[in-house]
Amino acid sequence: MPQPPRLNAVALISPQNHPILIRTFQKGDELKYHYVAHTSLDVIEERTSGKTKPTECYLGLLYVMDDVAAYGYITPLKVKMVIALALTDSVVRDADVVMPLHMAFYQAVSNPFLKLDGVSDSVADYSPYQVVGSAKWKRLRRMVDEIHRALGASTP
Repeated sequence: MPQPPRLNAVALISPQNHPILIRTFQKGDELKYHYVAHTSLDVIEERTSGKTKPTECYLGLLYVMDDVAAYGYITPLKVKMVIALALTDSVVRDADVVMPLHMAFYQAVSNPFLKLDGVSDSVADYSPYQVVGSAKWKRLRRMVDEIHRALGASTP
């Protein structure tokens, strides 16, 4: 019987390809999962650019590297989600991992008291999501941790 998926990292990336949140659950492998997130952007861009507009938000398996399988999802607002799971024989459906993450991000952004007021040096580089690392986004990080625990692993 296949093992349930084990969440190793989650990356949320803005429409301008700026990292919003990269949360790793493996100590000492932070740089590895930053690399996974950034290389996944190339695959996501390759799949979403073209003559036909993709109708499905869930991009499925993006690629496999060593012991990590990277899955992708792009929201209607073009926020990209990269989910790094431990490589197993289990089938990953979007309802298992991706939809709870999408709902966590949606709830965090829908907070009427949250000011998305990221300030950048240039107007072209402006992304309100860049302030996700601030203390205002504790709830999003907490919800990502809860999803990680729900998949059967413990947070470091």
